[in-house]
Amino acid sequence: MPQRYKLTLAYDGSAFFGWQKQEPPDAEPLRTVQGELESVLVRLLGTPKTELHLMGASRTDSGVHALGQTAMFDANCSIPLDRMALAINARLPDDMEVRKCELAPAGFDVIGDVTNKQYRYRIFNAQHKPLWVRNAVYHFYKAEIDPQKMNDAAQRLIGTHDIEGFAAAGHGRENTVRSIYDCMVFVDPVYPDEIHMTIQGSGFLYNSVRIIAGTLLEVGRGRFTPSHIDEILKTADRRIAGPTLPPQGLCLEWVRYG
Repeated sequence: MPQRYKLTLAYDGSAFFGWQKQEPPDAEPLRTVQGELESVLVRLLGTPKTELHLMGASRTDSGVHALGQTAMFDANCSIPLDRMALAINARLPDDMEVRKCELAPAGFDVIGDVTNKQYRYRIFNAQHKPLWVRNAVYHFYKAEIDPQKMNDAAQRLIGTHDIEGFAAAGHGRENTVRSIYDCMVFVDPVYPDEIHMTIQGSGFLYNSVRIIAGTLLEVGRGRFTPSHIDEILKTADRRIAGPTLPPQGLCLEWVRYG
């Protein structure tokens, strides 16, 4: 009887076309996190590719990173559980790592059972280049930004709201109400050129976190007031929100289950 495995993954998204496997009919498959991991599992387990169904908790976009993505698959496997992560990592490329492998409870749903997840967006606010972290931050050098005003605006997001005003067109979801449990903006205590936004929620719409980060940045540079958040939530109008910030500043930090 196959067992259900739950993996906790980290990856540098810089060279990936996102999480979800993409196989264009008339072209070479694009390099994705799901595709790389699936290829390794097929070879390791000796399972036909058509029989391995690998699912992830979050479909991170091209260039987005993860410290705590979660994935699941079913398999008959003779590898001891405490050796599984090592066996997978020995075959993965250098920009991916399985941090943990465990057996999932019966009926576990890697997407449907999510109760909370946290993302972090990092903005590098300085004239000089972020050489050593350039693939993990958004370099904003056009103006100084006020993190306190950004944090004041971020607090207005906490609660259960219709967040369609912070979603990309064509997000494909009928229900656009989500619960945001926490949202904070602060200066990194070790690297003061970096301003971080962390956001926790039950779930998000397509590009929501990057649009929220872009809107808070507009507050920080003085183009919006903190109360502008209330107007976006009230009208659900994407046109009055801020820009979608680039993907490299975004990282999925963890996913929690009930």
